[in-house]
Amino acid sequence: MDQHKLRSHVFDKTGIKVDVDDPIFALVALNEAVLAETVERQLALLDAATQALAAQARAAGGLPVLPAAAMPQSAPEAPGAGPAGFTPREWRMLGAAALVSLASALLVLGGAALLYKL
Repeated sequence: MDQHKLRSHVFDKTGIKVDVDDPIFALVALNEAVLAETVERQLALLDAATQALAAQARAAGGLPVLPAAAMPQSAPEAPGAGPAGFTPREWRMLGAAALVSLASALLVLGGAALLYKL
């Protein structure tokens, strides 16, 4: 963090002169620390999600298989899982979601047709 650059930026944007010893720079440092911690946490979550997605893609045959040493350890597959790793409950939920989306689309189309006739 270059305090002189920040000081110039504040002056350019607001016309307010800020001294480099101003307590506002403590807030800037605190903001940087919080942001850095948050970014690290989000990157760790993104990395874990990416590895899980890559493992699912490999299981489905979409990606080449890595050597065992490079492959991340994932949770064991649920018993009774069907094709593509979905459990019967997940298939039912997927079917229900498809029906709801189809009903919503028909409702929107019906409403649009009704409004078009007016």
